[in-house]
Amino acid sequence: MKRIIAVIRDERFESVKKALLEAGCEGMNVSEVKGRGRQLGIKESYRGSSYCIDLIPKTRIELIVNDEDLERIIDVIVENARTGEVGDGKIFVSEVFEVVRIRTGERGSDAV
Repeated sequence: MKRIIAVIRDERFESVKKALLEAGCEGMNVSEVKGRGRQLGIKESYRGSSYCIDLIPKTRIELIVNDEDLERIIDVIVENARTGEVGDGKIFVSEVFEVVRIRTGERGSDAV
């Protein structure tokens, strides 16, 4: 099993969520986060003064998927989150060693 953490633009979340549901990925955790990558924030000016918004609002989606579904789910996220502009986000993948469904005690793939 793998854990996917996708950090995407807020405005792309609904289309990513809909596409994940259509792909059969129903369970997810979602958080509103702030961060920055290579873009180092947004430079703005207001009434003649320049300022930098260095932490940009993003949406973090966390999913646990079976190994055989990993590439397909990554493709779904990329296709629906991409705008082609700087700041589209990142996807992180890590190994999950065990999952336990608290209600039933199921373990492993059955708990996902």
